[in-house]
Amino acid sequence: MIKKFLLIVLTIFCVGEVSAQQLLSPSFTFSHKKTAYLTLVDGTELEGIIKDVDRKKGLIKYIKIEDKIGKKHKLKPAAIVHMYLPASGLDKLSKAISFVEDMNKWNKQKLNQDLLRQGYVYCENTQVLVKRKERTMMLQLLNPEFSNEVRVFHDPMAKHTMGIGVAGINATGNIAKSYYVKKADEDVAHLIKKSKYKKEFAALWGGCDALIQKTTDIKWRDLTQHILDYSDCGK
Repeated sequence: MIKKFLLIVLTIFCVGEVSAQQLLSPSFTFSHKKTAYLTLVDGTELEGIIKDVDRKKGLIKYIKIEDKIGKKHKLKPAAIVHMYLPASGLDKLSKAISFVEDMNKWNKQKLNQDLLRQGYVYCENTQVLVKRKERTMMLQLLNPEFSNEVRVFHDPMAKHTMGIGVAGINATGNIAKSYYVKKADEDVAHLIKKSKYKKEFAALWGGCDALIQKTTDIKWRDLTQHILDYSDCGK
């Protein structure tokens, strides 16, 4: 009964948090029973069951997968273009997306909407700028339903704001203090931080005067709305 109660409470708060922030919480555990879907650099479409996901400092170092004929693959992120991984257990509760009605307006990336609705995690290989050096990382996309103009990726090293707990479960707060962000006209994702957001706001959203002029009170928690306003700029 206790487990069932906690599950219900967690479901309510996870849904509430996603609705309020509109950015997904990252997943760290994946199902070893459901099929994962990977697209490799050489064009291979690989389907199979995850055997292991090894990380170093939060970043995926390699992924082991067994395909439909029983062949095992050990892949580094550099060999993968993108992948859909099935979240497991309680991680899955915060991943089911209720797509906005104008989904096609915000997202033309042809992501698999059916898999996303089932709670799959979408990760892609992208270049990121870290301390003025470019690196290639496999990162989780946190805004798959409105990522046409701006893509927001999970920062594995991000710190979080304090949250309020109910029955030992975090209900509110716990918002990441940094993300990797890449705009449609950029090849590299840049790290943006809560502590520097006000200072870098105009430079980040340059090209959308309407957004800059109307935002007189810059708040980190409004990042999602800023992304939507930027995406709608000039349309």
